[in-house]
Amino acid sequence: MSAHAKDVIKFGTDGWRAIIADTFTFENVAILAQAFAVWVRNDAKKIPGEIVRVAVGYDNRFLSKDFSETVATVLAANDIEVILASASLPTPALSLAVRDLKCVAGVVITASHNPPEYNGFKIKTAEGGGAGKNITDAVEGYIGSQAVQKVEFKQAVADGEIKVVDLKKDYLKFIRGYVNLKKIKPAKFRVVQDVMHGSGGTLLADVLKGSSIRLELLRSDVNPGFGNCRPEPLPQYLTGLIAKMKKEKIDLGLVLDGDADRVAAVLPGGEFLSPQKILALLAIHLFKNRGIKGGVIKTICGTTMIDNMCKDYGIKLYETPVGFKYISDLMINEKIIVGGEEAGGMGLPNFIPERDGILAGLLLLEMMVYEKKNIGKILAEVEKKYGRYYYDKTSISMKSLVKTLDPVKATEKVLGQKVVAVKDYDGVKLELADDSWIMVRASGTEPILRAYAESKSPKRTRDLLNYALDLAKTL
Repeated sequence: MSAHAKDVIKFGTDGWRAIIADTFTFENVAILAQAFAVWVRNDAKKIPGEIVRVAVGYDNRFLSKDFSETVATVLAANDIEVILASASLPTPALSLAVRDLKCVAGVVITASHNPPEYNGFKIKTAEGGGAGKNITDAVEGYIGSQAVQKVEFKQAVADGEIKVVDLKKDYLKFIRGYVNLKKIKPAKFRVVQDVMHGSGGTLLADVLKGSSIRLELLRSDVNPGFGNCRPEPLPQYLTGLIAKMKKEKIDLGLVLDGDADRVAAVLPGGEFLSPQKILALLAIHLFKNRGIKGGVIKTICGTTMIDNMCKDYGIKLYETPVGFKYISDLMINEKIIVGGEEAGGMGLPNFIPERDGILAGLLLLEMMVYEKKNIGKILAEVEKKYGRYYYDKTSISMKSLVKTLDPVKATEKVLGQKVVAVKDYDGVKLELADDSWIMVRASGTEPILRAYAESKSPKRTRDLLNYALDLAKTL
């Protein structure tokens, strides 16, 4: 075993991510795959008499295919049947395969929205959701417990120990059956999607093939360097799409991240549509137009617009800590219309308890078809009814790990507004009398403090964010 493998292989909120050829090496990936195989054999829930099966997929990053084959050869050597994706694919497509092919778990080689020099190792549960800390801690605990076993890749494929399968085919079939294509097909909206060189590829075009939707894809080719840009759906990385939306008459701009599990959008005219507001729009569409019943999930730093919308419709609102795993758990155990996080991950009903950027984008298009107007006009009506909120976030480097946020909790007034409620189950959130709020969260692994703010004006939000940063300096 690599002398430092146990020290450097550490799972974060969504997988282990590291720099390629630094600590994300073939040796360390094989060591982690062996630990994962031990977990599958010892701890994964298995049905007596059924084959122990794991699905493995990968994204468009440098060497992702090769890393996925390394994982497959280790699992096969541990008497685990491997379903290996035949090509790069979105993370939700692999999650769907895990569920539908009755796998005990899945692995995706991806670093999602991280810069090009990173790659990662994500674990999926039998339900298709992200692995919780109980699983990742157990896998970490098995690192180095057994010597790495491997089979020869081509021989394992020939022997049927590794089955190379087109997993996109079933995903595409599912998505086409999920949205109302019959209603969408005659619509003549113009849509542009920025794929950001990610594994979403041309899948949206494949879904809409034969329809009257005028679709244009940007950056849909494979580019492991992502054009020297991190594949994260944030305004600073979307200058091309935003400029196009400003110049041309386009009804909806959609954005995917590197592994297509997150979504963002751009309005006609070029304004960035935050995932916070996308969640509200999806909830309204699924409840009002599709008749789906249940609750809505947002995180603690989700927009107040969702609270107002849920109150109006009489929908139960669940609020969770930051992290999609909390949303995923609720989606498994409760009846949910939609759940989403501020970073753009949307979990949808009657699917997997995981994020899907392609499906979320298609449902925004479907909403336009039902409402017979572009996304800008729909949002304007929603904001008129439930309030126009402006959200922002930032982070600040601290001298050391933040050990207490008690001074923040003790705050009674913020910029002249009384603190009317304090939430401290994930960081500290101060809700103010004027319907605005600020929040700070400390990283548990790095000396970083994250600050969030929302209000009814851009200037007020900036001022609140600066106030939160000033508070951070006192910790």
